[in-house]
This record gives sequence, C-alpha cells and structure tokens, in this order.
Amino acid sequence: MSDLVGRVTNLLAEYAASIDENRLEDWVELFAEAGSYRVVPRENHDQGLPVPLILCRNKKMIRDRIKALRNANEYNLHHDLHIIGAPRVVVISPTECSVRASYVVYQTTLEGQSRLFSVGRYEDRVQVTDDRLRFLEKLVVVDSFSVPTLLATPL
Repeated sequence: MSDLVGRVTNLLAEYAASIDENRLEDWVELFAEAGSYRVVPRENHDQGLPVPLILCRNKKMIRDRIKALRNANEYNLHHDLHIIGAPRVVVISPTECSVRASYVVYQTTLEGQSRLFSVGRYEDRVQVTDDRLRFLEKLVVVDSFSVPTLLATPL
C-alpha cells in the first residue's frame, strides 16, 4: 500500500507541475482514454446536483479543451501554482484506486500580482498498471461558485 501511495503522490505532483509549468499537453497524457475531467462547485456536489462548471467526458474532449486554450481562447495570462495536500488512497481493485486530496491554486499575473484563485479538493478514480497510473475520473470540487476571473487553465 505504501508503494501505491507513493505512486499516487507522484501522479498528483506531476499533475500540478504540468499545469504550473504550462506543459498542458503533458497534463492531457495523465488521463486514460476514457478518463473524464469535471469541475463542480461544492454546493452542487453536496446536494447531488450534476451541473459542472467544466465537463470533459473523455480524453479527446480534454485534448480539445487544451487546443482551444492554446489557439482560440482569450484569457488573462498568468502563472499557476498548485499546492496539493497528502492524498488519501483507497484500493478499489487490483487495477483501480480512489484518491482524495485537498488543493489550493494561486495565480500570478504577468505584472507580478499574486492571489488565491481556488480552494477545494480532488476526488479521483485512478487506473493502476505496473508501468503507470492514469486518471479515470478527475473530479475537482471547488469550494465556491465564484471564480475571480475566467476559469481557463485546469485546476
């Protein structure tokens, strides 16, 4: 189990680094082909309401989101900094585990102004293989409906 916790911790660290270092194409590769990415306000999640802020049902949709971000969308240019808490890992089967971890994201503008952008938790399902871990489901539960600016880069 401790080996799996270490592997999951490394997966989450790579998740954060790929976003923070603007390697968003690498971020996409952390997902299984059928992997999903959803961002849901805590209020909706707690009430069982399915309406997300962002919904990508599979890796193709995740990849399209990054292509649009790179080529079509206009948003405030910034640098992200993710801080992810220690993960709680529960083995579901030999090939799958659930992971829960809190996160904080700070954003710094190109002018050097930093601010707290988002706080919440990850509730993930992770595919476990001998050579690699991948997200089957990445659920980001944000503590607030309020997003200070456009939610462009991944949380």
